[in-house]
Amino acid sequence: MNHWLRCSLFTLLLALPPGSTLCAQSLQHVTIDAQASTTPFPHFWEQIFGSGHAILSLRDSYRSDIRSVHNVADFRYVRFHGILDDEVGLYNEDPHGNPVYNFSYVDQIYDGLLQNGVRPVVELSFMPRKLAFNPRDLHVFWYHPDVSPPKSWELWDDMITHLAQHLVDRYGIQEVSQWYFEVWNEPNIDFWGGIPRQQSYFDLYDHTARDIKRVSPLLRVGGPATAAASWIPAFLAHAAAMHVPIDFVSTHGYADDTVQNLFHTDQKIPRDDRVCRAVAKVRQEIDASSLPHLPLLWTEWNVIGAEDARDTTYVGPALANTVRECDGSVTEMSFWTFDDVFEEDGPIQRPFDGHFGLIAKGGIYKPSYYAFGLLHQLGDRRIASNAKDLIATETADGGLAIAVWNLVDPGDRGTTQTLDLTLRGVPADAAIAIQRVDNNHGNVLPRYAAMGSPVDPTPSQVVELNHQTALGAPEQTHLHNGGLTVDLSPNTLLLIKVQP
Repeated sequence: MNHWLRCSLFTLLLALPPGSTLCAQSLQHVTIDAQASTTPFPHFWEQIFGSGHAILSLRDSYRSDIRSVHNVADFRYVRFHGILDDEVGLYNEDPHGNPVYNFSYVDQIYDGLLQNGVRPVVELSFMPRKLAFNPRDLHVFWYHPDVSPPKSWELWDDMITHLAQHLVDRYGIQEVSQWYFEVWNEPNIDFWGGIPRQQSYFDLYDHTARDIKRVSPLLRVGGPATAAASWIPAFLAHAAAMHVPIDFVSTHGYADDTVQNLFHTDQKIPRDDRVCRAVAKVRQEIDASSLPHLPLLWTEWNVIGAEDARDTTYVGPALANTVRECDGSVTEMSFWTFDDVFEEDGPIQRPFDGHFGLIAKGGIYKPSYYAFGLLHQLGDRRIASNAKDLIATETADGGLAIAVWNLVDPGDRGTTQTLDLTLRGVPADAAIAIQRVDNNHGNVLPRYAAMGSPVDPTPSQVVELNHQTALGAPEQTHLHNGGLTVDLSPNTLLLIKVQP
């Protein structure tokens, strides 16, 4: 059967409106051999998510959103700032300057995470003001964390040791040994006020890592949690020279970071490729060090944010492209953030102002929420393909799950792309199930606009919007002579599943 006839049949199966121009523009032929050898494909992109600052995790909305993300992702860990901030109340001093510890909110925070099925990446930040060398060294964030070094290393060591010991006593070493302890956040920029910045952070890391290991060698500690993939060679050289404990390397990089910041070059690198280029760079730096086997945790990343793109269908193809490019170079990636319960610039005023999360204010599911749900269905064995807009996998039951997409950057118009897919090693008329996120599927924005764009949507409005955008049952069809033709409008993400 020729391409145009297959495409016409597929158009009918999808019940598109009359006059739809499904069979159009650019045609790409891809062949996938289901019997080809495979490589492991761990779901590194969906197991850690970031969020704002620690105290937010006590809110019902935050915990409800965790449960919602569990429905679309293998959500295992959450990372946030500020477990040491004054609003959590861990550290105080008596009139004589002796430390006084209060774990009430710390316990409520971590109890809530565990009860909702996630463990913490314990980002050890920021400085309690009574412990700060400079109590007025406040970051510009709305909640004004103190980014000063400690006034006393002895007091800092005592606090970290008491915190780690309390966690082990409360939750048990078997549990806490599965957590990650990350020392600070982005010390190479304005989140750290030590002078000189790098060496003073290394001092902080040395003290903290040794404090953690003093409680138990089973606890996992790492860093440097830098912005823009910075400091890794120097940090690893320092750790090796000083025999400082380190169990993982962590750093950050965003698609919006400049090439100069990420790579210290003027080379032209598309924004959609920058995160994984930076991941590969850091992986090579680790491999070239004297500690070459350390895991790499990319504890903050996100796609291009221009033109409020993070609220749109663009996120799905950009996420899929990042998964394709980063596979094999990173142990875990933490998408920043899982929801928009977030306060860096103050409480979010309205849904869909371009914030980072998968779930908008009030609990409204964005297209990115559904995109994670599609990619979650990929198998854990990858089938090789040279296609730049496709990931083919083998599922645990012996079937196939194939993600395909049409990535168009914010501000670009793009065109519909036609994929002519041939599958070898499966029945020529094998049953196919298809789900998609595009302008008409899983996209809440037009429905929100039709509702009048409420600034403070009511619970019933949120339920209505989420009901309207739910993907529903997959479309059912079958191969024709081993082939399938599909069209992808700009920023469509499609999941094709072949029954075993």
